[in-house]
Amino acid sequence: MPNINFRVKVESLVAQIPLGKVTTYGDLAAMAGHPYAARIVGGIAHFGDPNLPWQRVVNRFGGLASGYPGGKEGHAEHLRAEGIKCADFIVEEFEEIRWQPKL
Repeated sequence: MPNINFRVKVESLVAQIPLGKVTTYGDLAAMAGHPYAARIVGGIAHFGDPNLPWQRVVNRFGGLASGYPGGKEGHAEHLRAEGIKCADFIVEEFEEIRWQPKL
């Protein structure tokens, strides 16, 4: 079960997501050492540091989050402001811009 260090790792990783890239809740969970904790990452995103680029975190299909401030439309708006294209609340060219660093 993830602990407080998990939150710290997740927030550290989110801070590293480059402009113009996205990653998934599951990717972050795996990178932080708990590959099956995607839902916990979602909770961290919902209640985490609002100064981090949470808009760069999407679901495993590139889908936007309904729980994002302003809903899926707010999520899309923030991604578009960074130059990321979205259609029907899904990131276009998702696999091409997906951030999965080698750790």
